[in-house]
Amino acid sequence: MRSVETVLALMALATVVAVSARRLSVPAPSLLVAAGVAVGLLPWVPRISIDPQVVALVVLPPLLYAAGEDLSWRELRRVWRPVTILAFGLVLASAAAVGVVAAAVTGLPASMAFVLGAILASTDPVAVTALGRRLPLPARVHTLLQGESLFNDATSLVLFRVAVGGAVAGGALSAPVAVGQFVLLAGGGAAVGGAVAGCVAIVRRRTEDPVLETVIALLTPYVAYVAAETARVSGVTAVVVAAVILGGLSERLTNPGIRLQLHAVYGTVVFLLESVVFAVIGLMLPGLVADVAADPGWLAVEVVAVALTLLAIRFLWVLPLAAFLPSPPGRRLSWRTAAVVSWAGARGVLPLTAALSLPLVTGAGGALPGRELVVTITAAVVVLTLIVQGFTLGPLVRRSGVVADGAGVRAEEVLADVRTARAALARLDELAAVPPEAATALRRALQRRIDEHPEPGEEHLSLRAVRRELIEAEQRELRRLHERGEIGDATRRRVQRTLDLRDSALGEEQ
Repeated sequence: MRSVETVLALMALATVVAVSARRLSVPAPSLLVAAGVAVGLLPWVPRISIDPQVVALVVLPPLLYAAGEDLSWRELRRVWRPVTILAFGLVLASAAAVGVVAAAVTGLPASMAFVLGAILASTDPVAVTALGRRLPLPARVHTLLQGESLFNDATSLVLFRVAVGGAVAGGALSAPVAVGQFVLLAGGGAAVGGAVAGCVAIVRRRTEDPVLETVIALLTPYVAYVAAETARVSGVTAVVVAAVILGGLSERLTNPGIRLQLHAVYGTVVFLLESVVFAVIGLMLPGLVADVAADPGWLAVEVVAVALTLLAIRFLWVLPLAAFLPSPPGRRLSWRTAAVVSWAGARGVLPLTAALSLPLVTGAGGALPGRELVVTITAAVVVLTLIVQGFTLGPLVRRSGVVADGAGVRAEEVLADVRTARAALARLDELAAVPPEAATALRRALQRRIDEHPEPGEEHLSLRAVRRELIEAEQRELRRLHERGEIGDATRRRVQRTLDLRDSALGEEQ
């Protein structure tokens, strides 16, 4: 019963703080972590601990799935070069640099210092997505950050397993074996994710029940993760691949009403899970620090040294890629874009989960040296990056000038609205047996949209079937605009949601 009360209290605290973050226009993860640390320091608050298996199995799959669904595949193809370099090269460089600094500053054995580097080497997709959700970043920069954080986990996971194997067994794996493990983990995870996405797509095409659709959508990330982990490949990669595939097929798999319902349900699930997990990260830190028999002042120095190393290596690695990064038209701001991309590399749920999953003993039966210090430094670096980088990322984006072109976004929306209205007009001319009065009313309504006048209300129930035909014509034109690259993915989603709302307002066929 005590655990149930704790969970309910956490949900209540997280919800209040998250709502406050929206009102204050600050990143919810940063405020949640800060509030968690503040509450955790209170003497009467019980210590919070969390099972890494619970986080990996219950919390991560839906959050990763939601982040993957938002990833624009078309935009990802445009930034695949820097994403690939960051997801592989930067992870290796960060792990090596942190390993060297940790061995020199913390006194950890070399094997455990490299374990710490492998844990903190990759950015966290949950944290990056949550921090970037409300920032006015250009589409390609947003996709670059999302793509890097989603695809660098396989690299860091291989490094983590290699490092843990060396620390536990007292040896190290050879480079060919490490490469083979990477191919198995990442490639196998991608294959499992693709297979799960294919099966889910077949089932969802044959399902029109809103309740069943919602259950299938909620179960999909868990099925992908469990299937991949059972096959001993990367569950994270499987969830991400399944999410990207199904996200690109969403308009073809479901009807507008179900899409609106899924959007609302998943929005609620993501809000609750993100709120609780970031609050728990903050609450855990005071207890972890208390367990480490070290000078708190020197521990702070160690944490700052590791965090600065991560930031410095990231900036030095990203800066040469500035030529591949998008900049505002007519302005040479690529180095500023590199600064924003560097500062947005937050750590979060995944590194802490990996640290907590470290074994307690070595292969010889003795205690794993430095385990508590590795876990504590990981949690402290996660908290530090979420608070410092999280609270300052928004001002940095606005002051650097690396912001989305509001006029361009509005122009895309106008283009989509006008073109879809014209497609509906063309379809209206093709339809037979439409009463002249009804056709005239519909034509006037569509013409008003083209002329940027407010759309009139629904005039008559008998026009429902005709209106739905016109909405379908608009949806087809919207897909064509997106496929030809005339509008971006964010515009497509916004206009699609508007069309879904219009279709849903027509009600069910009688």
